[in-house]
Amino acid sequence: MSEPVYIIGIDLGTTNSVAAYTEANIIKGETPNIKMLMIPQLVGQGTVEKREILPSFILMNEKNDAMDEALNLPWNNEIHYVVGEHARDRGAEIPDSLISSSKSWLCNTMIDRNKQVLPWGGRDKEPKLSPVEASAAILRHIRDAWNNIIAGDDEKLLIQNQEIFLTVPASFDAVARELTVKSAGLAGLSNVSLLEEPQAAFYAWIESSGNQWRDSIKEGDLVLVCDIGGGTSDFSLINVSDNDGELLLERIAVGDHLLVGGDNMDLAIAYSISKHMAAKGTKLDSWQMRGLWHSCRKAKENVLSDPEKKNCPVTILGRGSSLIGGTIKTELSMNEVQQLILDGFFPKCEITAEPITNQKTGLKEIGLSYEADPAITHHLASFLGRQKIDGKNYRLPNAILFNGGVMKADPIRKRIKEVLSSWAGYRSSSSIKEIDTKDFDLSVARGAVYYGLARRGDGIRIRSGLGRSYYISIAASMPAVPGMPAPTRALCVAPFGMEEGTKAKLENQEFIIVVGEPVKFDFLGSSLRTEDSFGTIIDDWEDEINEIATIETTLDGDYGSVIPVNLEIDITEVGTLELWCVARKDDRRWKLEFNVREKENFGSS
Repeated sequence: MSEPVYIIGIDLGTTNSVAAYTEANIIKGETPNIKMLMIPQLVGQGTVEKREILPSFILMNEKNDAMDEALNLPWNNEIHYVVGEHARDRGAEIPDSLISSSKSWLCNTMIDRNKQVLPWGGRDKEPKLSPVEASAAILRHIRDAWNNIIAGDDEKLLIQNQEIFLTVPASFDAVARELTVKSAGLAGLSNVSLLEEPQAAFYAWIESSGNQWRDSIKEGDLVLVCDIGGGTSDFSLINVSDNDGELLLERIAVGDHLLVGGDNMDLAIAYSISKHMAAKGTKLDSWQMRGLWHSCRKAKENVLSDPEKKNCPVTILGRGSSLIGGTIKTELSMNEVQQLILDGFFPKCEITAEPITNQKTGLKEIGLSYEADPAITHHLASFLGRQKIDGKNYRLPNAILFNGGVMKADPIRKRIKEVLSSWAGYRSSSSIKEIDTKDFDLSVARGAVYYGLARRGDGIRIRSGLGRSYYISIAASMPAVPGMPAPTRALCVAPFGMEEGTKAKLENQEFIIVVGEPVKFDFLGSSLRTEDSFGTIIDDWEDEINEIATIETTLDGDYGSVIPVNLEIDITEVGTLELWCVARKDDRRWKLEFNVREKENFGSS
C-alpha cells in the first residue's frame, strides 16, 4: 500500500458517529489543521444534507421500489436501509424497524454477536443485521461519504488507503475490540488501529491547547476523564509526573464497562411522562413507549441546553383514528428533568458508596446488560474507591476532563464536581480543576487524529497499554475427587498496561494441549487485578476475575495427541490481542481464536 495522504480519526459512537482528518505528512513543529468530515445523509425522505455528526441509527426497510428512490444517497442507489438523522427521527415513529446502540451490542456476551438479531425485538420477517454488521453499516456510510467527497476518482485518496484510528470505550474487552476491527474490515477499512475514547478526548484537549497545555496541569496532578455518552459511562485516570524536566502522561486506571448513559436518562423521562399520562387516563402500549423513548432524547437535550427554557413539547404517535392527527402531545418541564437526571443518575453520595445490585430473578429477558443501579456517582465512587495508596488512603483526582454528549449539560458537570469535591474534603467544587473541552461531540474524533500524528513523532503521547489484565483458565494437575469438579486456575497471559506492539513468551512455564479433537479454553479478564504479571497463576479469583468468552476450537494435529507447549502473547499495533500455543519440540504454532458465544452453563446445583 502507498504512503497514506491523510490521518483519519473515527468516533464510532453509541448515539453519534463523527470523523476528523488531517494531512499525514506535516512539517515538524507545524500546527496540524484538523478538519471534520461533513457527512451527507438523509435528513428527511428524499432530502440529503451534510452534517458533522452522523447519528448511529439504522432504519431497516423491506425492498420497495417507490421507497428506495426516496432513500437514495449520492454514492448508492441500491441500499435498503438508512443510516443517520432520518433513521433516528423516523425510527421514533416505527421503533420495531430501528437499530440503535449497536456499539453496546458488540460487548454483549449473552448473544452471538455475528448473528442477525437487530433490531432486537423486531418482527422476524423483517430484515435484520448482526451487531458486527450494524457497526459495519455505520462505518460503510462514513467510508462512502469520504470517497464521494474527498477521494472522487483519485485512488490514492480513497479512505481504505489512509491511516485510520477508530476509537472504542476504554472498558471494551479484547473480544469486543476484535469484533470492532472485524466490523471495520466488513466496511472495507483494513488499515485501522484502535484507540481508547477517554485518551482520545485528552489528546483533543492537548491539540486544542497547543503548547499551553503544560500551563493547565502540573506534576502530581491526577486527571479523571469522565466520558458519559448515549449508552455508556467510561472512567479513566491519567497521572501527571516528571521525566527529566518533561511532563509524563500515563493512563493508570480504567473503569468497568458501564451500560448507563443518555439512553437510560431518556427512558427514565419516558416512563415519568407515561406515568403522568396514565394518571390522566391515557395508557401507552409498548410500541408507543419505544417511540416516546426516542422522542424524549431531543426534548431532554433542548431543556438541558437552555437554562431559560421551562418546558419542551413531546409528541407521541397515537393508535387508532380517534386521536386528532394520530398523535398525543404533552410537555417536559425543566424541574422534572432536573429531578429525574440529577437526583436519579447523579445523586450526592459518600466515597464509600457501591452500586446497588438487585436480587437476580429466575428468568430474565435477553437484551443489553444495563446496570442495575443507574446512579453514575455510585459507580464513580466504586471506581475511585479501588484506587488506594498502599491499600489505605484514597487517591482522588484534582482535575477532571469531561467528554460525551451528556456532559454538554452544565448542571450535570457541576453536580459531578460537587460530589468529587465532597470526597476530597474541598470547600467548593471550584477546587476541582475542570479542563476545558472545546466540543463534547467532536473531541474524540479530533483526538484520534492527533494521536495518529503523535505516533509519527509529531505530538505528545500518553503511556497506556492494556486497560485490564487477561487470563486463560488452566486445569489444575490434582487427583480426582468424587462429586467435585477438577479445580481451575487463572493464568495471566496479558497484564494491565502491556503496550501495543509487545510480544512475550512464557519460556519457563510448560503446558500441554490436546490436538485433533474439539477443546475449549475459558478466556478471562479483570479490571481490579492490575498488579499481576505475565505468567502469574491465581488459585482463588472469585469476584476479581470475570469470564469474557469461551475459545472453542479443534487444533490441527493427530486425533487426541498431547503436545507440550509454551504460550506466547502478541499485543498488535492495531490494538488487538493474540494468544499462541508454541510446540516445545518443533516449529508448530496454534493461534487461539476468540469465539464470541457465551459459555453454556445450564443446570442446577
